[in-house]
Amino acid sequence: MTSTTSAGQERKAPGRPRNAQADQAILDAVLTLLAEGTSAAAVSIESVAAKAGVGKATLYRRWPNKEALLIDAVRSMKGPLPELTGASARADLIALVTANRSSRAREFGIVTACILPELQRDPELNRMHHAVMEPRRERMREILRHGIATGEFRPDLDINLTVLMTSGPSMMLGMFGDATGVSEEDFPTRLVDALLRGAGA
Repeated sequence: MTSTTSAGQERKAPGRPRNAQADQAILDAVLTLLAEGTSAAAVSIESVAAKAGVGKATLYRRWPNKEALLIDAVRSMKGPLPELTGASARADLIALVTANRSSRAREFGIVTACILPELQRDPELNRMHHAVMEPRRERMREILRHGIATGEFRPDLDINLTVLMTSGPSMMLGMFGDATGVSEEDFPTRLVDALLRGAGA
């Protein structure tokens, strides 16, 4: 069988190969339950299996526990990191923010709101969530460092604070959507340009 020791980490074992359709059905079932208002604490292996139309054994062959399953479900909504051109730090920031605003951005905001209480209570879940998000934060730090080196950004720019300032509005837009008064279509450009008015050299 195939089991997952932690989010994104698998080891091979005897048995049939993993079925990509079953994997996706399971991840979609988790996200649907959360988007429908089920709390992360209330999501169970049994409820996910029923929603996905598979047996519990199918889930346990893929994930060792509910926490690893939740993290992989969140990971599945974000999609791959974009290839950056390096033409300008502004263009690369817009590309990264756009990639983070996937077609499932609204759903991601709802799901994030559901799992936030669990992240505070469960150190292991918090650690795995950090592992999912950290590569994206580091990519943004790289862009900001490059912008400082090329003179596009001010030399005293607080990189970590700027990353937080970029992440916060994205989360709020995902959670509250139209109530923010900001359209999804032009959000990446407006956000980056607002940041650059303070970060620009």
